Amino acid sequence: MLIQFLHWLSLAVALLCIGLFDQVGVHGDADFESVRMRLNKDHSGKRGDPKEKYFHESVFHPHYDGRFADRQLSYEDRKSHLVALVQTYLFSMQDIGAETWLMHGTLMGWWWNRKILPWDSDIDVQMTVDTLGFLASYYNMSVFHYRLPHIPEGRDYMLEINPGFATVGAFDKLNMIDARWIDMETGLFIDVTTVRPNITARAMGKEGALQCKDKHHYLEQDLFPLRDSVFEDTPVKIPFQYAWLLEEEYSKASLTRTEFERHQWNATTMEWVPMKSVPLHNEFEPSIPLLLKTFTPGINRPQKARPKPRPP
Repeated sequence: MLIQFLHWLSLAVALLCIGLFDQVGVHGDADFESVRMRLNKDHSGKRGDPKEKYFHESVFHPHYDGRFADRQLSYEDRKSHLVALVQTYLFSMQDIGAETWLMHGTLMGWWWNRKILPWDSDIDVQMTVDTLGFLASYYNMSVFHYRLPHIPEGRDYMLEINPGFATVGAFDKLNMIDARWIDMETGLFIDVTTVRPNITARAMGKEGALQCKDKHHYLEQDLFPLRDSVFEDTPVKIPFQYAWLLEEEYSKASLTRTEFERHQWNATTMEWVPMKSVPLHNEFEPSIPLLLKTFTPGINRPQKARPKPRPP
């Protein structure tokens, strides 16, 4: 373990130097004129955001890139485009050899039925900081063209990496996102965050401590070894202690709650279906409190234990 720790430490120091070098003079994501596709106006919040912030979400919704979109998609259209978004990302990373895995709300969708939660409007994934370092060296700002069954003319997706991804140390609320996989037609994107060694915690004796810039903390045993599974009919990796991680982030009830965000779980079809009595909206707003319904959970454990969860 000492050798592994020294490897992580040397990597962190090296990436810190790279990160500080890359950030010099960089304020904001790629210029609108350099990446524009069909729009004549930039609808990102770049002008109103602090100059230290790299990625700028759109002015009309936080889960769209305003350089490529000027409006939200409908409920029905958004789902199909998100499916294509995650499929092309997973296929591309697999082809490149960049290990990545589902996290946060996207992992919750996997838990329920191996699909994107229908009320979700973005995708969350993780990778290690050294994996993103490799992508930054060889694939940053690369555009990947895919021909899709429902899009005969094809679709372009861009991998954009925050030059400050390797910053080590203080929490940076303006740059929690380390990279994005962006649909250059709809503006939808995947948020990529990196895990890196928590040098402070390890120095205090916490073996295998990891952290992200968004203040999430893990142990190596929480994430690794990654498990193989399927998501939206595509091979995918998920964290080893997936159930424990979801309970810690969203509560134990989140794994059994059958009504949420104007949707109800249908145990027969294994799908989240809209509740007809509650209208669906595209606006970004807090969820409406709904009656909590549960079924018998498949996993019971002490709150802080890290058991071996059921196979995916």
